Amino acid sequence: MAERTIQQHPLAGWDKPELDLSSADWHSSSRGQGDVQIAFVEGFIAMRNSGRAESPSLIFTPAEWGAFVSGAREGEFDLT
Repeated sequence: MAERTIQQHPLAGWDKPELDLSSADWHSSSRGQGDVQIAFVEGFIAMRNSGRAESPSLIFTPAEWGAFVSGAREGEFDLT
């Protein structure tokens, strides 16, 4: 059986730089609850799982972050 090679291509429209998050100032919610932390780095917003800080972070532009926060406030992501 022939071996398959996997080529990785950047996501279409992906215009975000590789950010150095090693010295980022991570913030938890004001109540200290939940597993999400965010950091503001080089004009972008990074979000990570605080319980697995070594796992990949999500990177948002300010416009994407604003849309996410607005949607969350309006209950767009409420699964209950």
